[in-house]
Amino acid sequence: TDRKKLHTAPVGQVFRLRPFHVLVATGGGYAGYRKYEDYKLEQLEKSGIEVPVKLASEWEVALYKSVPTRLLSRAWGRLNQVELPTWLRKPVYSLYIWTFGVNMKEAAVEDLHHYRNLSEFFRRKLKPQARPVCCLHSVISPSDGKILNFGQVKNCEVEQVKGVTYSLESFLGPRICTEDLHFSQAPPGNSFQQQLVTKEGNELYHCVIYLAPGDYHCFHSPTDWRVSHRRHFPGSLMSVNPGVARWIKELFCHNERVVLTGDWKHGFFSLTAVGATNVGSIRIYFDRDLHTNSPRYSKGSYNDFSFVSNNNKEGIPMRKGEHLGEFNLGSTIVLIFEAPKDFKFHLKAGQKIRFGEALGSL
Repeated sequence: TDRKKLHTAPVGQVFRLRPFHVLVATGGGYAGYRKYEDYKLEQLEKSGIEVPVKLASEWEVALYKSVPTRLLSRAWGRLNQVELPTWLRKPVYSLYIWTFGVNMKEAAVEDLHHYRNLSEFFRRKLKPQARPVCCLHSVISPSDGKILNFGQVKNCEVEQVKGVTYSLESFLGPRICTEDLHFSQAPPGNSFQQQLVTKEGNELYHCVIYLAPGDYHCFHSPTDWRVSHRRHFPGSLMSVNPGVARWIKELFCHNERVVLTGDWKHGFFSLTAVGATNVGSIRIYFDRDLHTNSPRYSKGSYNDFSFVSNNNKEGIPMRKGEHLGEFNLGSTIVLIFEAPKDFKFHLKAGQKIRFGEALGSL
């Protein structure tokens, strides 16, 4: 009689599974499996073994997209902004530095205690002399990273990695009003790619740069140009590491991205910042109206903003090497631009590159 009663709930209530929990469990488990597969592929590549392209099926892409990466990325962003106690900062940042090979000797502030939270550490600035800007070439790398692909755009398709392409029109969206970009009207029967080329004898080129978590997370202007328009695509936040980019066709078209378009001395020029898992925050310094990974925006849509107005006919002028924006953790930059046929890239696929180094020139 002195024993305490044990109150139990019905078995059905204890083991009740909701659809959201099933999606998180299955999607998260599958994402983890894919990470392991990506790791094996990277090891094979390092060994010099060529890995055949194996694209994901529709159900695999749907399962991956079922993971609430936007919600998780917002939660990660809030966690990054939590101020760490002074005594905990050095151990936490040291672990990150060791894991991703961060070179803190390049940082403007090397003292780890200076960074109040993870967000400040991710967005650390560099010493002025750490990244000299190349003056001899017309286009420089806008960021640190790894060159995934580059070359001419052909048949309205762009390569995200070797052998895996995406649609140019799906990536950039419908053509922007020519009045905003000061371009001549192209014949309506031309392809989307031909409509972007404004000068006879020019070609359309592209370059894809992947920023790893340990890289410098700010990006800069790759050349002297004018930004006339911004297009924001709310979307998924799937991983954009080379293994996933090789696996999911049109990965960059699925993910959230910010497309800046304008013109340089040779015609059309664009820079696109592509979001990724835990990188829901893309910031453009001169664009205060931009809010990425926001619940008010739904997938499958896009939002346009013009920097050309009655008071500003020229848009936003950018100088080569000037600060342009930043990621919260690391992601991908895609350059698509028009240039004469004798434009040459000074790159090799897979090479590491740093902000300020030459991409190509005439």
